[in-house]
Amino acid sequence: MTHLLSARTALASLLLAALITPATADDRKAFINEMTNDYGFEESYVEGVVGNAETMQSILDAMSRPAEKVKPWYEYREIFITEKRINEGVDFWELREESLEQASAQTGVSIRMIVGIIGVETFYGRITGNYRVVDALSTLAFDYPPRSTFFRKELREYFLLTRDEGLEINDVKGSYAGAMGPPQFIPSSYRAYSVDGDGDGRRDLLGNWDDILNSVGNYFKVHKWRTGEAVALPATLPAGATPLTSKNELKADKTLGTLRGMGLQFESDLPDNTAANLIVLESKDGPEYWIGLHNFYVITRYNHSVMYGLATYQLGEAVAQRVAQATAINAASN
Repeated sequence: MTHLLSARTALASLLLAALITPATADDRKAFINEMTNDYGFEESYVEGVVGNAETMQSILDAMSRPAEKVKPWYEYREIFITEKRINEGVDFWELREESLEQASAQTGVSIRMIVGIIGVETFYGRITGNYRVVDALSTLAFDYPPRSTFFRKELREYFLLTRDEGLEINDVKGSYAGAMGPPQFIPSSYRAYSVDGDGDGRRDLLGNWDDILNSVGNYFKVHKWRTGEAVALPATLPAGATPLTSKNELKADKTLGTLRGMGLQFESDLPDNTAANLIVLESKDGPEYWIGLHNFYVITRYNHSVMYGLATYQLGEAVAQRVAQATAINAASN
């Protein structure tokens, strides 16, 4: 199996290489002209940044095999829903409780959801990426044709972000896709959704936890998170029923009543006309059924993957349950 996976990885790399045509000098010159003429940067500055950015094959390879697309659900889940990550989440909650409560009150997003996002994205801020953001974005902007338009926009946003927030453009590090800090915001999201959580006049998603937590909550708030509403419901089929399939659409395209009519069994007091979508994932024992509600769709605005959405939800729920247990034990002992 190891040899087979290695062969597949090698084949994927070869296919990716076949798709990639290195950017011409004209592509870079057009970007430099845009930043100079449209956004007021000094030409020599933009030329220096772009000219010194390193094209990295490891970034191109990583883009070809994101975990959400190559792993089945049961393997993907095991990356994030672990005893270590849950316990670390409890510690994180206790350490940042005041900031989490403030962010939740300000945005209407539950603490458990904010913790789940930070836990999945960067293990509560521990793993934020070791690539220079300028290298990641330049590599993808000029040497990854399948998404060059998107990443040239992100490179442009990064120039603007570093100017707005007073960041050194060559020093910031992040993921292979140019996402930054504990919440892993790409530059356009950083500029659009980050907030100044502590009122110091800056939006620092690299090290200021008040800004970080409020910004995660604000991201969901802007995408119409509904305070206090459910996120997802586990569902089952009666024994012997024909298994269901689903395209796992992100947005709700059915109702709870429709899903009940398909034979799914789940507990909910919500009315039958509540918008919902059917999620069918691969567990070790066969199909695993979930029902995604409006707030689940909001989670997938952060990362357009049902597996990501479910992992962040489940991690947040597991941490919240463990925090509640610890609180009850402490209360009983006092």
